[in-house]
Amino acid sequence: MNILVTGGAGFIGSNFVRYWLAHHPNDSVVVLDALTYAGYIESLDDVREKIDFVHADIADLEKVTNTLLEKETEVVVNFAAESHNSLAVLDPHRFFQTNVIGTQQILEASRRAKIDRFHHVSTCEVYGDLDLDSTDAFREDSPYLPRTPYNASKAGADHAVRAYYYTYDLPITITNCSNNYGPYQFPEKVIPLFVTNALDDKPLPLYASTQNRREWLHVLDHASAIEAVLERGRVGETYHVGSGIEKSIEEIADVVLSELNKPSELKTIVPDRPSHDRRYLLDSSKLRNELSWRPSYDFESGIKETVKWYSDNRDWWERLKERAPVKEDGWRVDR
Repeated sequence: MNILVTGGAGFIGSNFVRYWLAHHPNDSVVVLDALTYAGYIESLDDVREKIDFVHADIADLEKVTNTLLEKETEVVVNFAAESHNSLAVLDPHRFFQTNVIGTQQILEASRRAKIDRFHHVSTCEVYGDLDLDSTDAFREDSPYLPRTPYNASKAGADHAVRAYYYTYDLPITITNCSNNYGPYQFPEKVIPLFVTNALDDKPLPLYASTQNRREWLHVLDHASAIEAVLERGRVGETYHVGSGIEKSIEEIADVVLSELNKPSELKTIVPDRPSHDRRYLLDSSKLRNELSWRPSYDFESGIKETVKWYSDNRDWWERLKERAPVKEDGWRVDR
């Protein structure tokens, strides 16, 4: 199969490319990435000779269309997105430009190239948030209620994907995933931020709402879920990908500090960013029951492996720390 992965130099995309090559060694894999600040071609160093790389923005309709046709692409997996909530508060335009307009453009390119499947990777955050004491979980038919510019831009992308299915019969599938963790994640996100700061004895910035919780999914479990959807999923359907494991921000900090034998005094409270969502949890029973998918990683061993990876790969992340466009130690938003 000829598969094209957008955003394949990013965190989830590069892990998916590595996973796909390991499980489908006879497939042809093309990675298309704009290499923005969070896109890092070095994340693919170990598989660079096994892929074709195209440096392009998904919003470049002509170049993307030509690439799809030249590579005889059968499947597109769309990871390409701006994804950092904090940056979205400061620069919302770039999020709507990439996540909405960019997604529409690659949908159009895929329609013109008559691909066999367009798979779109979305997020749990399109549904808004849940009360901390709630027993609810988001289902595939839950109403969208995004609360941040990032969430809203991803919601807009989801709607565009479904519109191309209903209007143009483009064969699509969508997955909404919970928070991912694992190797090769840009050190602006909370787990690599905490690990890399702790390694250098720097403060771990915890938002004031320290008990806000997230559902945590290992990135390779996410990759296997997308594989299941591509192989056995129904065209036009949405599937939730979640582990069922919830941890608060403070619990994450405590695990990191414990693994690295660092003092709890490194935890530092900073003001919440605007619209700091309280809790996300996905009901992933549809994916589990229909496609027989199950996560392979338990959180305890997965987080230990992740902390060790950042400890062992300082040369990968150290230079990236300077690229981070947001500092999480204080917030001021002009209204």
